[in-house]
Amino acid sequence: MKDWFVLNTKPKKEFQVEKLFIAGGFKIYAPKYIHENRIKPFFSGYGFIYFDYPAQYQMVKYTRGVKRIVGSQKGPIPISERIIQEIKKREINGLIELDKYGGKPEIGDEIEIMEGPLKGMRGIFKKEITEKERVLILLSYVSYQGQLIIEKKKLRKVLKV
Repeated sequence: MKDWFVLNTKPKKEFQVEKLFIAGGFKIYAPKYIHENRIKPFFSGYGFIYFDYPAQYQMVKYTRGVKRIVGSQKGPIPISERIIQEIKKREINGLIELDKYGGKPEIGDEIEIMEGPLKGMRGIFKKEITEKERVLILLSYVSYQGQLIIEKKKLRKVLKV
């Protein structure tokens, strides 16, 4: 019976594995995103493949670039197609949209925190800290002013009307 499974690839072999499986007639989903003008795997070292277990197991497992099929000692563990669909919902033109809260803020822009315990607080975008996509913002809340380092994905640029 065919199901979706998580495929673990060898380092930097995600695109090679995807091409091989497509050429072999398999249904494969390897989400991608753009970072610094390059297309990159969304899940580095992983993808999803739809195949008939156990009939096609050996063929999938021993394809060049495949490290393993994620599972237990009893065999690979199937995943729900719903998971694939949820990931695909975040795609725009075949790429995962990382800026889910709108445009990218620039230095001096007013921003709002959209997630976490400081949700709703506003501040000024001060600078980007490339490590782990974090940014430094100046908080201005009531009579408090301070600086905070936070993940960029938790912010949105406040639009001027």
